[in-house]
Amino acid sequence: MSNASDRRALIERLRTRFGERTVVTDAAAIEPWLTDWRGRWHGAAEAMLQPSTTDEVAAIVRSAAQAGVALVPQGGNTSMVGGATPPEDGSALLLSLRRMNRIREIDDDHAVAEAGVILADLHQSAGERGARFPLTLGSRGSCTIGGLTAANAGGTQVLRFGTMRSLVLGIEAVLADGSVHNGLRPLKKDNRGYDLDGLLVGSEGTLGIITAVNLRLVPAVRERAVAWVGVDDPQDALDLLRGMQRETTAVEAFEILPEDSLQRVLHHIPGTRPPLPGNHRWHVLVEAVAAPRDAAAPDLLLQQLLERAIAAGIVRDAVIAANERQAEAFWRIRDSISEAERASGPAAQHDISVPVDAMPRFMIEAAAAVEQAFQGTQASGFGHLGDGNVHFHVRAPQDRGAEWIRNEAPAAIRLVHDLVTAEGGSISAEHGIGQMKKEELLRTAPAARIQALRAIKHALDPCGLMNPGKLID
Repeated sequence: MSNASDRRALIERLRTRFGERTVVTDAAAIEPWLTDWRGRWHGAAEAMLQPSTTDEVAAIVRSAAQAGVALVPQGGNTSMVGGATPPEDGSALLLSLRRMNRIREIDDDHAVAEAGVILADLHQSAGERGARFPLTLGSRGSCTIGGLTAANAGGTQVLRFGTMRSLVLGIEAVLADGSVHNGLRPLKKDNRGYDLDGLLVGSEGTLGIITAVNLRLVPAVRERAVAWVGVDDPQDALDLLRGMQRETTAVEAFEILPEDSLQRVLHHIPGTRPPLPGNHRWHVLVEAVAAPRDAAAPDLLLQQLLERAIAAGIVRDAVIAANERQAEAFWRIRDSISEAERASGPAAQHDISVPVDAMPRFMIEAAAAVEQAFQGTQASGFGHLGDGNVHFHVRAPQDRGAEWIRNEAPAAIRLVHDLVTAEGGSISAEHGIGQMKKEELLRTAPAARIQALRAIKHALDPCGLMNPGKLID
């Protein structure tokens, strides 16, 4: 890693060339960006670099490479795994992409957005053209396109459209030596070897700095229908999903949560109300949509499908939102689970995935195994049933809280990851590895995978200056 004199000399050279707006050294201005979104990691940086063009990013990276100074790229700083937090020893500089916030090009079927474009702004721009970008998540008001691409973000519409990787048509990025890769003009057929764009998606800034992305757009939603469904167990929920998928492609979201998650939201989030009367062991939130050229009305479609499921004994009760306000109220419950979990007390949280067909059994069996191994804990999962993504929480015993998190949670996390690995799943579904899961990746991943990751990292970033300490060393 660089020494202090190397960093200071680089900072002065960049300040002379680009000015104080691009090279920020005021500690108060930098401070908010040194801590991750969850407040678990705190870093240090002598400067925050804020380029506004790809050429400026390239010049900064070239200068940093010559000086041997590491860079930590950052967008909205919404990483759930400490992926955008600089090292605590101050050995790296922050490289903020937030000033690169232009939508360079937009049409009915694609948009070229710079790395600092906020997701909600892309949604608005696409909507003004009668189109939409079909990826959304709770942090849409602050997360940025570059970060979403670097993390291969998921969200609630993966069921129909896939993760960020499925929506990326091309990438522009500055590589570790300061050269620029321009893949923004996608070709339907291109067999010139390795897919560099594909490597950059999900690379967490460890292979280069993403500066712009060409993204797929789809037709805007003409109308949508949102239903809240009560079921006895996750297998019934999966049977409901499979039945719906046999009948239609209109289902875009299919979320599952247990009764205890619902009760935590109702208790901690003001203004929330139970969608159904009585208690149900499990709940499903399902959304179906119709595009402008679709003939079927999604509310009638959902009504027919749910009526059949009730008659078949798969569904116990269901309600379809009567209007957009009620639909948003249903979604607010789902989007508030993490906030309610935090308000409930300390917990070991997992973003994991298993094969879809195994998810119903896994959610029940894993919770039982953890609660048996760690007496006094409460474990449960919620998530995206259609893609196998489980957000699995192990809540600390009520009387031990922070002490349990400090002393026993690491063993509980290892147990959960062992159960996931035994199912052929992944210890990171949509949040990435960052610095939080780096050791667990080394412990659980096959040796061939680790060897390949290290070889790719060394080939593209031989000096280890791109987001050090994240994903793979």
